[in-house]
Amino acid sequence: MANTNGSFGLKPYGMLGSATHSTGTTEYRIASDNSNPIFQGMAVIPLAAGVIDDLQAAAGGNVAIVGVFNGCEYVSSTTGEVIRSNTWPGSGADSNFPVRAFLFDNPSQLFTIATSNVVSAANTEAEIRTAVFANIAFATGNSGSTTTGISSATADLNTIATTNTLALRIMGVQDDPENADFTAAGIPLIVRINNHFNAPTGSIAAATVSTTGV
Repeated sequence: MANTNGSFGLKPYGMLGSATHSTGTTEYRIASDNSNPIFQGMAVIPLAAGVIDDLQAAAGGNVAIVGVFNGCEYVSSTTGEVIRSNTWPGSGADSNFPVRAFLFDNPSQLFTIATSNVVSAANTEAEIRTAVFANIAFATGNSGSTTTGISSATADLNTIATTNTLALRIMGVQDDPENADFTAAGIPLIVRINNHFNAPTGSIAAATVSTTGV
């Protein structure tokens, strides 16, 4: 039976170790003139101007990820009302007020993400589980649904490798009877973010982040 999972981006799953999992978020800012839509469950990057933006590269790019977008709040430029949304639409904010973004930004946060494809070297449970502790890239990391506001990010099984510059590290496979068909897309991997911007070590490239969209 095919898996019921579609694409949903990165969904909080738990924390490494025995840390409390509060699913708490931290407030960041989006530039009011940023025209890039940002969807719930999308990984985002820090910009040199002190704001966050989408990945700007489908497979994750080379800039350290600062967190995963969970929604935003801004003042509408047409009605003057406060808008609370699970997506930043890319326009419509009154520039006299901040666009507040809320991110899951703990480097120890674990997420689930669905796989996008089927590959012959990883189409059984045993083969998928041998990929634990390897790294994987997004198949589509910077897109989403304008209807639901949810990210369409998935993980590309073709990219599994020891390469630590890939966006995600596989930490396990979620036990989910409705998504246990390893011969179909939609396998729920448990991952953490590689080279997290808030991690105490690792490549964070703080001085060289992109300013596109600001």
